[in-house]
Amino acid sequence: MSQPNGGTFDIVILGAGSGGYAAALRAAELNLSVALIDKAEVGGTCLHRGCIPTKALLHAAEIADQTRESEQFGIKANLVGVDMAGVNAYKDGVVGRLYKGLQGLLGHNKNITVVAGAGKLVSRDTVEVDGQRYTGRNVILATGSYSRTLPGLDVDGQRVITSEHALKLDRVPSSAIVLGGGVIGVEFASVWKSFGADVTIVEALPRLVAAEDEEISKTVERAFRKRKINFKVGKPFEKVEKTENGVRVTIAGGDVLEAEVLLVAVGRGPTTANLGYEEQGITLDRGFVITNERLHTGVGNIYAVGDIVPGLQLAHRGFQQGIFVAEEIAGRNPAVIDEAGIPRVTYSDPEIASVGLTEAKAKEKYGADKVSSYNYNLGGNGKSQILKTAGFVKLVRVNDGPVVGVHMVGARMGELVGEAQLIYNWEAFPEEVAQLVHAHPTQNEALGEAFLALAGKPLHAHS
Repeated sequence: MSQPNGGTFDIVILGAGSGGYAAALRAAELNLSVALIDKAEVGGTCLHRGCIPTKALLHAAEIADQTRESEQFGIKANLVGVDMAGVNAYKDGVVGRLYKGLQGLLGHNKNITVVAGAGKLVSRDTVEVDGQRYTGRNVILATGSYSRTLPGLDVDGQRVITSEHALKLDRVPSSAIVLGGGVIGVEFASVWKSFGADVTIVEALPRLVAAEDEEISKTVERAFRKRKINFKVGKPFEKVEKTENGVRVTIAGGDVLEAEVLLVAVGRGPTTANLGYEEQGITLDRGFVITNERLHTGVGNIYAVGDIVPGLQLAHRGFQQGIFVAEEIAGRNPAVIDEAGIPRVTYSDPEIASVGLTEAKAKEKYGADKVSSYNYNLGGNGKSQILKTAGFVKLVRVNDGPVVGVHMVGARMGELVGEAQLIYNWEAFPEEVAQLVHAHPTQNEALGEAFLALAGKPLHAHS
């Protein structure tokens, strides 16, 4: 259903990404009328330019590696090459099917009016789109984020590119410099290396994936060295120059690197400029919308969700926040979301999955003498041996208390984070989890064995 001529609704939502569309669907379930406004396609960055297409590339990269390494499993195969046209067709097919499904979900809902166009907040209860006004008894801001850059970087989409450009490349670059060793940077570095490119990551912070537990970073760095992915940490970017065949990048200390392309992966900024937010009295800090713990902006009946709210910029965070606000507006009084309880996954090779506090953060919060940790090496896990993956499961606990952090690295660890987030969010004690039965042979057993060890009864634990 569409209504291009304005109107009054229970909720007007500006932005139809993960946070916005989740709020719309949940509000519609609660029999509230919704206007869902977006200048681009429903599904936002995650579906079209982020999570889904990047993970499709990462799966294609995994297939390339498996083909290249198949003989170690007794399978004879040759990797003839990477057909980027074919890879992109596969990637775009996945996105297209999910987009069509989401369009159907939203478009056929009698309580949701989808409005295509650039919206602006023009009063505390009204968003204007192409001269038409949509008034809401409540307003949800969900305008998402954009790829940030740095001063002195001219992103031209050809030699100096962002992740959006990288997703559309019709070739595998022969060489690439990745500026930023966070989630986006290590994922693209992993993809391009698997596809055959020569890759160097440049990171200003002292380690790769610096938001993760320090032992995770060390394992990723060791794995990247083995894969011959180059990286320079503690080396801020200084300047970039265009060359005849690509780019020349100077980093702190005078090191000069050359490559065909430079991928700028220094994080994402909030899309809040020129949308009328500050004019209506909404507080912004470095572009982010400041809210209370119930995601209210302090202005009228205006809420904010997703990447524009300070914190983890993850699609599933925005999704959960959208549901939360819809229920809040409907008077359901939902429980406040614990940010530390949101699972985090980096889909590089090796894969990283974590939830809760790092060991350093736990010691900072509870005191060093009140926190202990345990590492279970995947060498003791049968399924990990079958997959020929290395890594570990690390548990961080408060002594005589619950587990407050689960940190995992190795192939397919993202598939284990579901149980890990239940353990964290339900404040489980190791002794409680140790009673649960984990199927054999699965990687899920690695979690079970780690908890057995932490509960004082290690079985297959390797020190």
